[in-house]
Amino acid sequence: MAVMVSLIPVVLFIALGYGAGRMGWVKAASVRDLSNIVFLILTPALLFRTMSTVRVQELNLQTIAVYFSAAGLLFVTTLLLQGFTTLGAARALANCFSNNIMIGVPLVGMVFGQEGLVTLFTIVSVHALILMTSATIVFELAVMHQQQAAQGGARSYRAMAITVGRALKSGIIHPIPLPIICGLLFAQTGLKMPEVIDTSLQMLAQALGPIALMLVGITLFFSAVGRYWLPASRIAVVKLLLHPVLLLAIGWMWGLRGLPLVVLATAASLPVGANVFLFTQRYEVGREEVTASIAVSTSLALVTIPLILLGLAQLLQTV
Repeated sequence: MAVMVSLIPVVLFIALGYGAGRMGWVKAASVRDLSNIVFLILTPALLFRTMSTVRVQELNLQTIAVYFSAAGLLFVTTLLLQGFTTLGAARALANCFSNNIMIGVPLVGMVFGQEGLVTLFTIVSVHALILMTSATIVFELAVMHQQQAAQGGARSYRAMAITVGRALKSGIIHPIPLPIICGLLFAQTGLKMPEVIDTSLQMLAQALGPIALMLVGITLFFSAVGRYWLPASRIAVVKLLLHPVLLLAIGWMWGLRGLPLVVLATAASLPVGANVFLFTQRYEVGREEVTASIAVSTSLALVTIPLILLGLAQLLQTV
């Protein structure tokens, strides 16, 4: 029941977006503008506000290391198999980026309680900082790599160094990493954010999840998703099954046991997060495929997550 309660709002918001497109309330030409609102206004507000409360010394480094080792290994392996392109980067990110906010927080809270949420919030607090910042740099490098390949020129070490430098600059001065870094720096000062600013950021942050998911539904209507059923299903299988299995293996090898390991595996078993779709919109690659993967993985999660939770419950009783 907890799984259904957590997943139904996600499916509902996607369905509302699809209905808005079908009814003609949102035109195809407006999708890009809506994406800009989400990517350039709502997302930075959420990221800055979240990171503005994170104290570096309070983070549990073991759980962070286990979770992002699994995600990083999956990301790099996918990129090696798919090729160093923006499409490869989009698929790699979809394979390891979980919907921790819209689904993870209510699900873990209902199933594992406050103790489970402490572990999840440790991951959530740096989830965007690590995955989205790294993904941004990879996307920027992939763009430059494709541009150079198209020009057919040989790349010297100096040229590569310049490329990496530009990618790092673009990866930091960017709507995703910049508010993360600024928020984290603000948190270390110990200052309290003025209430009027905090309230405004909170209102913008609360709008991100529903609007981003409705944008997925709108794009779903304007996209030929049926053509992308197979690649979307591949991403869904990797995300819902391979990701949690890989995390369990890494966590077990690193000596992580009990509730923290189970909560991390639950987070890894969640559907593809809507933020991946924002990257595809930003870099204009794989939009239909990733849109389909979000829809497919969210639908399949209604079956896979209860099964995984049953297995994890058995694991929790034996350790």
